Amino acid sequence: MPELPDVEAFRKVFESCASGRVVRRVEVRDTGVLHGMSARRLREALEGRRFGKPERHGKWLLARTGGGHTLMLHFGMTGSLVCERPDDAAEPHDRVLFTVSRDRQLRFRDQRKLQGLWLADDAGVARLLDGQGPDAMAVGREEFGAALAARRGALKTALTDQSVVAGLGNLLADEILWRAGLRPAARACDLTEADRRRLYTRMRATLRSAIGAGRVPPRDSWLTGHRDDPDPHCPRCGTPLRRSRLAGRTTVWCPRCQPGDS
Repeated sequence: MPELPDVEAFRKVFESCASGRVVRRVEVRDTGVLHGMSARRLREALEGRRFGKPERHGKWLLARTGGGHTLMLHFGMTGSLVCERPDDAAEPHDRVLFTVSRDRQLRFRDQRKLQGLWLADDAGVARLLDGQGPDAMAVGREEFGAALAARRGALKTALTDQSVVAGLGNLLADEILWRAGLRPAARACDLTEADRRRLYTRMRATLRSAIGAGRVPPRDSWLTGHRDDPDPHCPRCGTPLRRSRLAGRTTVWCPRCQPGDS
């Protein structure tokens, strides 16, 4: 599933491909990714308008236009953005195509269609982002610590709750907790001040590295690089990794590097 680093990479694709350019044509190949609008409504709102610089909040991507509308994209589990030439053949999962010049076409590509595209005015943007916590790359340490201190559930569940902090998903949460030496099932409110400070620092460092890679990279030195091994071992200490289900998600951790009672 795309997480904050993936969406930041999509933002860069959008910016390099379409930012500052006038939308010449909108082709909707599958209305199943449109939310609260028809294909005709999307075309009327965007064609002839200029895309502004895209912004990201957590897993959401926002692109404002000169017409007072904002195109909002959420990538679900399999969504992406690619920049192609208009005369290149469309892929089977290319759902919406935005032609912005003779040689540039921005494509929303999504296999499973679990999320998609919205068109909103300022009030609509606020409604769609209502309940989202601060972006994980923008949140301050004190705000982050206070949000965790108020949560009585599992630490990993709090990190992946978009109302606490926006942008973290399953892979990032496991990676960050492993780097911070904290057990995923520990109660968020039981962390010490030192735990919260270390967790915040590791989160920022992990996000910066993953953004540089454009994804959560499966590097040998990362937990992510071993979680799918048939017999996974911790890349730091060599201890066999453990798997469990937490809030319905597969959770991977090292019992030696992440000590605790659970």
